[in-house]
Amino acid sequence: HIVVVEKEEALGSHQSGHNSGVLHTGVYYTPGSAKARNCTAGRVAMIEFCREHGIAHEICGKVIVATSDEELPRLERLHERASANGVRSELIGPERLAEIEPHASGVRALEVPGAGITDYKAVVATLARLLRDEGAEIHTGTRVTGIDESTGEVVVRTNVGNFSAAKAINCSGLHSDRLARMSGVKPKARIVPFRGEYYEFKSDAPRLCRHLIYPVPDPAFPFLGVHFTRTIEGGIEAGPNAVLAFAREGYTRTKIHLGDLFGTLTYPGFVRLALRYWKTGAAEMWRSLSKRAFVRALQRLVPDVRAEHLVAAPAGVRAQAVTPDGGMADDFLIEETKHLLHVLNAPSPAATASLNIGASIVEHLG
Repeated sequence: HIVVVEKEEALGSHQSGHNSGVLHTGVYYTPGSAKARNCTAGRVAMIEFCREHGIAHEICGKVIVATSDEELPRLERLHERASANGVRSELIGPERLAEIEPHASGVRALEVPGAGITDYKAVVATLARLLRDEGAEIHTGTRVTGIDESTGEVVVRTNVGNFSAAKAINCSGLHSDRLARMSGVKPKARIVPFRGEYYEFKSDAPRLCRHLIYPVPDPAFPFLGVHFTRTIEGGIEAGPNAVLAFAREGYTRTKIHLGDLFGTLTYPGFVRLALRYWKTGAAEMWRSLSKRAFVRALQRLVPDVRAEHLVAAPAGVRAQAVTPDGGMADDFLIEETKHLLHVLNAPSPAATASLNIGASIVEHLG
């Protein structure tokens, strides 16, 4: 018997409902890693799930664009990594790039035809319906206040009563490390929230993006950089940047939670991370404050984009697990006790890979 406990009144209110909607292919991930395995298998499972249940999706493809000769070795390494992960991709020149994305500008690009988009809110709603049809209970507005593990069971205390079970799974994203500590586990990393801010194209703006347009990622910085994404509703989004959020659920600049912020700023891992990436972090903060700077970053990929084409769109918050030495946990991080399984880091491509992650969790539970 399955019971889902959710503190919000609606499911998918945080990372599941605030992501870009992309179906990733596995181009970026280290061959053999959990991210690579889960992404490639999870993408197939997610597409089949969307087809089976009539969820809107499209395999539109994407291009990863090198805007300078200095980026070409990294682009070639991505091509090699894609091949190692079983992902179809092709290195193309400016002429082919112009056919695919007439407004994109680059010296070379990697075409990845299997990338796509979907509606993860609809995926969440469909999963909830299927669970209920099978007799599962879903309790919204139910916040966990304590977790007690004994030799025979685990008791999850909430604001509306207690739940006891043989096994409990902590998949609480932005609060996953807190629930782990609540149960007596000392997690190997702490969640640091990073807000990803987006702009969207106005309805009357030029259609400057046909598919998905990404930059070549900087290996010195663990985020992908601002890019252009088609949405399943027919719009175009541009972003995100990556700035420290002043609250774990800090979707706006003005949302500040003093406890969350104090916990982040006094965590040695964050201090080391900030010292390591202070230049990049400062540039991200400046793009957060300056629309003009944000647009300049976008113009590296699509020179024709203008500030007047764009309007601010809802942001997302990434639950980034940071280790005490200042490293960003780059792969899935799971810790187990006799009755508890804690998913402490589920980075992108977690939405794409979610069905496969679920299957992996069931295997862990035995």
